[in-house]
Amino acid sequence: MQSLSCDGGARPPVQAMITFIDDSRADLLGAADRPLDLPRSCRQAAHVAKLSACAKKDAALKIEVRRVFDQNFSVYGVRKVWRQLKREGFDVARCTVSRLMQEIGLQAVK
Repeated sequence: MQSLSCDGGARPPVQAMITFIDDSRADLLGAADRPLDLPRSCRQAAHVAKLSACAKKDAALKIEVRRVFDQNFSVYGVRKVWRQLKREGFDVARCTVSRLMQEIGLQAVK
């Protein structure tokens, strides 16, 4: 690997730094710049681990919202899904159920 030295501690010209980085990229990064060939399940697990607490709770609630909606012949709206979740012991706000149903694409029969 080459070095980039400066006389008297002055900063080297920008073009010299860019050239140095481009020339040294393979030595500096090695395998880190190559995409990982992980199975889909591992990539999803890594993705889920990075989610915030709210996003994890939303993901779990989406499953429950979908379940309640499907168990009731796909006719329940926000209010009925919310009330059913409350009966089952889920502490969730009505506006959260509404938002999650919109994200999933669920809509009551009119």
